[in-house]
Amino acid sequence: MQLSSKKVAGLLSAATCSLLGVPAHAEDDWDVDTAVLYYAESDDRVQAFEPVISATRDLGDDESLSFKLVLDSLTGSSASGAVPSTQVQTFTSPSGRDAYTVAPNETPLDPSFKDTRVSFSMNWEKSVGRNDRRNLGFNISREYDFTSISANALWQHDTNQKNTTWSYGINIEADQIDPVGGAPEPLTDMDDQNKMSGTESRTIVDLLFGVTQVIDRSSLFQINLSLSEADGYMTDPYKILSVVDNTTGLPTDYLFESRPDSRSRQSLYGKYKKMLSNKDIFTASYRFMTDDWGIDSNTFDFSYRFALSRGYYIQPRLRLYQQSKADFYNYFLRTGESPEHASADYRLGEMEATTIGFKFGKDIDEQQAWSLRLELYEQSGDSSPSEAFGQLAQQDLYPTLEAAIVQFNYSFRF
Repeated sequence: MQLSSKKVAGLLSAATCSLLGVPAHAEDDWDVDTAVLYYAESDDRVQAFEPVISATRDLGDDESLSFKLVLDSLTGSSASGAVPSTQVQTFTSPSGRDAYTVAPNETPLDPSFKDTRVSFSMNWEKSVGRNDRRNLGFNISREYDFTSISANALWQHDTNQKNTTWSYGINIEADQIDPVGGAPEPLTDMDDQNKMSGTESRTIVDLLFGVTQVIDRSSLFQINLSLSEADGYMTDPYKILSVVDNTTGLPTDYLFESRPDSRSRQSLYGKYKKMLSNKDIFTASYRFMTDDWGIDSNTFDFSYRFALSRGYYIQPRLRLYQQSKADFYNYFLRTGESPEHASADYRLGEMEATTIGFKFGKDIDEQQAWSLRLELYEQSGDSSPSEAFGQLAQQDLYPTLEAAIVQFNYSFRF
């Protein structure tokens, strides 16, 4: 969720600065963070290039203003949701004007995947009295087929001689979806191009309740409860699923997917951070998420920052993720099946994912720092499920996804 990912990170950063005995900002200075991220999946699938710049201005009297600009460029081929076949398959593009073919025994990938996103956010943080802080912000994000506007508020209250911080937050998001060629009617034939009129929309409300506890001068613990309610158009307009023959397992038709028009999610997040006597820093976190779509997930994240000489450091990281499948997830549909909701989107299936890598960087001085992050990501699921039959029993129905991540950060103050 947007609120927890942004505000929790900011809260932990502020608490860590306090823990280490250094100020988060210098008055009348700009703190600027720049980053460039490159993400590339194997087999010429999705590639992403993302430059980011954020700046925070200390206005004095425990008041600051921050801005963030993100540019995303995504290209490549994306899995459509259709199953592979021993025969050549032909698919219609989302616009309905073009078509593409997939060779036998290959995972159907839509080569027309392309997206560009621009996102801008602003936050205003101010102390209210001796023990309270408020943070108000908004974000606007624009893609060629998607627009999102959100506003958020976070209230933090210190107790126990500022060793305990209580946090209460809310984020309200309004999205407009205008798919290429129009939003398809759920579970209709891809070739019929039955489209719904007008732009689709959805709203998302996120709530955050959290506490950060300073354990001693070198360690802290954080726990957050996040609640999310989404209503409106939740279907991915570009995903399809195959209808297969009940005997041979060969595809006979392709339908646009259908998801429920609401989703409730709850997640519990805990994080522990400790600085050792040699200035090394150990961080461990765990998140449990559950929703009314039937998905439960567990995320473990570990990192250890080794302090080297002359301001250098290296930080290995391991992230483990596991999730169950959505109630309406199907590898395929049999001829004659007519469920209310169905999707073959891999992201909704049962899967495991591992991220392993490291960050290498240097704190040049109090004004400058840089870092380089290199990681490998692998996602896998059940490629030969028990429900596979006919030619499907010889196919890889959940191919392993591998990706490389490279990110460079440079921070400075002026």
